[in-house]
Amino acid sequence: MKEIRITKNEEGQRLDRFLKKYLNKANNSFIYKMLRKKNIKLNGSKAEPDAVLKKDDMVQLFLADDTIDKFRDKKTLKETDIHFELVYEDDNILIVNKPIGLSTQPDKTGRENLVDQIKGYLDAKEENISFTFKPAVCNRLDKNTSGLVIAAKNYDALKQANKAIRERKIKKYYLAKVHGHIKENLDLKDHLIKNDRKNMVRIVNEETEDSKTVITYARPLKREGKYTWLEVEIETGRAHQIRAHLASIGHPLAGDKKYGKKDNEKYQVLHAYKLVLDGFEGNLSYLNGMEIISDISERKTLGEVKNENKISR
Repeated sequence: MKEIRITKNEEGQRLDRFLKKYLNKANNSFIYKMLRKKNIKLNGSKAEPDAVLKKDDMVQLFLADDTIDKFRDKKTLKETDIHFELVYEDDNILIVNKPIGLSTQPDKTGRENLVDQIKGYLDAKEENISFTFKPAVCNRLDKNTSGLVIAAKNYDALKQANKAIRERKIKKYYLAKVHGHIKENLDLKDHLIKNDRKNMVRIVNEETEDSKTVITYARPLKREGKYTWLEVEIETGRAHQIRAHLASIGHPLAGDKKYGKKDNEKYQVLHAYKLVLDGFEGNLSYLNGMEIISDISERKTLGEVKNENKISR
């Protein structure tokens, strides 16, 4: 028999969902059968699949060790290069500086990405020890956009950060260098249509069945030759929003090969430089009012931040 104590990372979720993550190679019918036959109990009693777990609950698996091993992929710690810069860290969140050229999320290519590197970083510190929770990023940046990304170290932090972003309580600001001269503040509200096959979006004025609203604010900071530097704030967080929205009004990002025009910049000049946190509750309310800034002068490419010291165990 194996007994599992529920931590704050697992609390708040249904028992069946926890079991599907813990016995991640078992099919649904096996898990529900074990619950019906009382081979899996909660706090020593028969449990319903939709029972909501609380911190310090005990889940008992009355299964042979070989059976548990058969239905569970155990975590393996891989040698990992760390290509991000740590800006802020506490027990609940990380805020990192993502370089140009590093994808935020894993994809089918298997290339290095920020999520896996954060997991590797926490594995090496022995902080990524949850049975079912995997550290996750709360906001995404395009591969060639640099700057600040929030990552959650536990389930409560992830849930609250995602809610705060969804409710637009976490403010996200970018620095952008665009073609042309802009003299006045821009308040842009349009609609975005995504083409998944081409991995591109387009901006339209009228709402359609497959469009999503995009709201972008831009404030000119200074002129630089034929360019303007902008501070950009997004109220909605859609794929390629800033790039496509500014291009749609004739001011594409410098260096943007997909939505812009040929210039001397090697990469799109877009940097997520400031986060203002709000909307957190309970034991995470200490984060409210926190302002994190990443100077654009610190903007680097993937190659420039490669750390020669591999984190491995």
